[in-house]
Amino acid sequence: MKFDHILIRYGELTLKTKNRKMFVNALRERMMKALKQYDVQIKANRDRAYIVLNEEDPHEIIDKLTNISGILSMSPVVRLKKTDEAMKETALKFSNEIETGHSFKIEVKRADKQYHLDTYGVQQLLGNHVFENTSHLTVNVKNPDYKILAEIRPDAIYMYYETIKGLGGLPLGTGGKALLMLSGGIDSPVAGIDIMRRGVEIEAIHFHSPPYTSPQATDKVKALVDIMSERTGYDIKLHIVPFTELQTTLYDRIPDNLSMTSTRRIMLRIAEKLTKKIGGEAVVNGENLGQVASQTLTSMYAINEVTTLPVLRPLLTLEKNDIVKMAKKMGTYETSILPFEDCCTIFKPKAPKTKPSLESVKKFEDVVDFEPMIEKAMENIEVYMPSKKEKIEDDFSGLL
Repeated sequence: MKFDHILIRYGELTLKTKNRKMFVNALRERMMKALKQYDVQIKANRDRAYIVLNEEDPHEIIDKLTNISGILSMSPVVRLKKTDEAMKETALKFSNEIETGHSFKIEVKRADKQYHLDTYGVQQLLGNHVFENTSHLTVNVKNPDYKILAEIRPDAIYMYYETIKGLGGLPLGTGGKALLMLSGGIDSPVAGIDIMRRGVEIEAIHFHSPPYTSPQATDKVKALVDIMSERTGYDIKLHIVPFTELQTTLYDRIPDNLSMTSTRRIMLRIAEKLTKKIGGEAVVNGENLGQVASQTLTSMYAINEVTTLPVLRPLLTLEKNDIVKMAKKMGTYETSILPFEDCCTIFKPKAPKTKPSLESVKKFEDVVDFEPMIEKAMENIEVYMPSKKEKIEDDFSGLL
């Protein structure tokens, strides 16, 4: 079947009222960027959008839109004149593409209440026409193998038989901006992509401690940013913070069982400074309640004390196996499990406290003036952008 349009159904932005236009315009801009190399037109209104294909491959276009937040679903459609004959002819063409022995059903959505036939009348018209002019199909209105769908709208009739699920959520850029703490593990890339589905633009921050962490560990994080950017169609800027001096000082001056709590606190202090510098409004991480010692409620309370910014945790209550499934679906899992350790793993204490006392942590931290080291780390941040990257040496690709 030759399709001439793609029908775009919005996600929950249809629940918006007075500011819906802003959300629709943001989604249209995202689609235009994703499809800039194609000869298509995008027409967006309050309820849905249509892409005029101009001979482009509909499934190639849909593939480019699958990971754009704000889209609930998509269908390649044929746009018809508002006549019974046009619908009958097209319904028959659709049915002739269905393999012998399968069942079908006609479904109708009648947005134009002025059309001369009601919903049941159109179903009966098309169903009878297909049934009378084919011998290879049966009718099954309860559980058909295929559905032929017709939408009668004020401007035209649209017919289709396929619906591809979109990402849902809200258009990117409508939910503000945040900084993602990207470790290189399984959880934080998933948290980043998930928060972007809520319309939040992100930049990422990663801490490395050479020579204790290897160049391959940093390349691994850059590769994750590449995957996330490709997945979402949005260039994510990565800020790589030199953390060696701060981490070795923490290791030397803070008791082992509290060192992880202090490390997280210093990281969050730096993340807060960078968030404000880039115009962000929150910090995002991949923490999961109770997964490790630093992710108990008591630990989170002690760590969060250093910032007034919201700390968003999209994965807080999920099961680990569900997070792994999400990582595999998003394409980050195989890179995340590469055996190059980040600084938190290398300096992991033997018996970290699960209920660290905030007073005790602050008492030991007050002995050292960390602020000059924090400022020095901020001044020496390396910035990486996927769109401006030099090809990462493929010295760990064999492990994928």
